Amino acid sequence: MNQQPSSAFVGASWAALLIGMLAYIVGLWNAQMALNEKGYYFAVLMYGLFAAISVQKSVRDRLEGIPVTNLYYAISWFSTVLCVVLLIVGLWNATLTLSEKGFYAMSFTLSLFAAIAVQKNTRDNHRPGDDKEPRRVEERPRVEQEA
Repeated sequence: MNQQPSSAFVGASWAALLIGMLAYIVGLWNAQMALNEKGYYFAVLMYGLFAAISVQKSVRDRLEGIPVTNLYYAISWFSTVLCVVLLIVGLWNATLTLSEKGFYAMSFTLSLFAAIAVQKNTRDNHRPGDDKEPRRVEERPRVEQEA
């Protein structure tokens, strides 16, 4: 049984994603750190969001019987774990107050969780046949040219 998510859940998921991302980015904008540090934390957030969505998609594909290579599945999980580890290492070594470190950790976690929820909702709301697949052009057999 594939039940559609309620519009309230979809809205809450999008709100959580936007709030988590905006809080994290505004925190970076106002932070008293070097620009390269800000870039590091921003890259970790963007990579983390992509990795979390990849995990959700590959897990869901496997559950629905859609083929997913073991390599892609493993890379998705590895990337997600790597992003969390990179954030932890970065915050551990940062010269930030504990409250700032907690703020970044929580807004990052909220963003990753919300990205997974948004991807799930998007997948649940997709109805087969909504977007028509482009017709495949049949390849004609090649005729070898005579010299």
